[in-house]
Amino acid sequence: MDRVRAPAPRHYAEFALVWLVLKSLEWTPLALAQRLARGYLRLADLTLPRLRRVANRNLSLALPELNAEQRVAIIAGVFRSVAQLLVTMARFPSIHRKNLDRWIRFEGYEHFEHARRAGRGVLFATAHLGNWEFSAYAHALFAGPMNVVVRPLDNPLLDRLVTRRRELSGNRVLSKRDPARPILKALAANEAVGVLIDQNVSTDAVFIDFFGIPTAAASGFARLAARSGAAVIPGFALWSGEEQRYVLRFYPPVAMSGDAVRDTQALQSVLEAVIRAHPDQWLWIHRRWKTRPPGSPPLYEASPAACDAL
Repeated sequence: MDRVRAPAPRHYAEFALVWLVLKSLEWTPLALAQRLARGYLRLADLTLPRLRRVANRNLSLALPELNAEQRVAIIAGVFRSVAQLLVTMARFPSIHRKNLDRWIRFEGYEHFEHARRAGRGVLFATAHLGNWEFSAYAHALFAGPMNVVVRPLDNPLLDRLVTRRRELSGNRVLSKRDPARPILKALAANEAVGVLIDQNVSTDAVFIDFFGIPTAAASGFARLAARSGAAVIPGFALWSGEEQRYVLRFYPPVAMSGDAVRDTQALQSVLEAVIRAHPDQWLWIHRRWKTRPPGSPPLYEASPAACDAL
C-alpha cells in the first residue's frame, strides 16, 4: 500500500537530487567520494542549523558532564559517520561476498549461530548507530538474507530507490506501519528480523530510563519477542578507525521476561552502554526525548516537521 502513492511535483526534484548525490559517491574514486560526502553533510549542516541545535540539546541532556568543546567534537563525528554511511550505501552495488572483508568484519557471530540453532528465529535490536544500513546489507551477504523493518519514506520515489538498495543483497523490507504479522511469520520460519529501537515514539510507548531521562520507547519489540520466543540479539556496525573498516558486533542475547516494560528497559540499557562507548556514531540530531510523560514540560523548542522525521 505504501508504495502506490502518487508522487507530488516536489518529490521528483528531491529524487533527482538524491540520485545525483548517490551516483557521485558511487562512480568517483573512493577517496574523492568520501570527501564529497563530507562536503554534502557540511552543506546540510549549514542549510539546516536546527540539526546541530537538536544534537547539542540532546548531548546537554544525556551527557551533562561534557563541555562545549566536547559536544562540538561529538557532533562533528556524527556528521562524519553519516557521510561514511552514505558512501557505503552508494557503493552497495560493488560490495559482494568476495570483497566484503575489506569493508567489514564480524565479531560475536557465534551468538547468532547459537540462536539460529534454537530454531525460533532471531530479532536483531539495532539503532541509528554506526552504519545501520550496512549492518543488514553485510549480514545478508555473510549469513543469508534477513528481514528489515523500516518506516516508508514520505517521498514514494525515494522510498523505491532506497528499498532497491536495501534489497540488493537479498534482504526483504517490511513496513514499520504494519509489521507484526510478517515479523511473526518470518520468525516462525527461523529467519532473522532487524528492528531499529532508538527512535522517539508517541504510540505503543512505555516510559523507561535512557541516559537518566524518562524516555518513550516502543514496547512492541519486547512483546513480539515474548510472543515468538525468538532470541533477541543487539547488533551494530561500528566504525573502527584503527582498522579503517566497520566491525559488526553481535552482543550476547538479552533474555526476555515477558514483562514489556522490564524487557524494553533491558534493551535500552544495552543500547545506552554502546552509545556511551561510541558517542560520535549515534544520530544525536534526532529529537529522541520529544514525547514526554504526562504533565512534563517539553525538552525542545518548537520545530518544523522536517526535523520530526529524523
